[in-house]
Amino acid sequence: MAAALRTKRLLRELRQLKKTPSAHIALDATDSIDRWTVRLRGVKGTLYADEEFTLAFDFPATYPHEAPTVVFVGAVPVHPHIYSNGHICLSILYKYWCPVLTVDAICQSVLSMLSSCEKKSEPHH
Repeated sequence: MAAALRTKRLLRELRQLKKTPSAHIALDATDSIDRWTVRLRGVKGTLYADEEFTLAFDFPATYPHEAPTVVFVGAVPVHPHIYSNGHICLSILYKYWCPVLTVDAICQSVLSMLSSCEKKSEPHH
């Protein structure tokens, strides 16, 4: 039952992302329902304008009841809430995850986090 819910939800999200393209979010072609890669392009007028980054989404068997693992792969943005290993300090990915959140909502939150940054700096430990 949980597997069917997960698959149905992911297929719906996949269709939605393909149906409504964005200037800042692009889903890479995928053969796997379990792992997606999404390219983000920095918003004009921000520190990350026109920079491109890739997020890897790994969906657990319990998705959407449990958050996906989301990390930057390849070039990692220098940002106070993003570690050099690509891990993101974003509350909706952990403590404040809610099953109504989607891949698009996560991408929008990451873009918002990047856009609101006033100075590129490494995280403080």
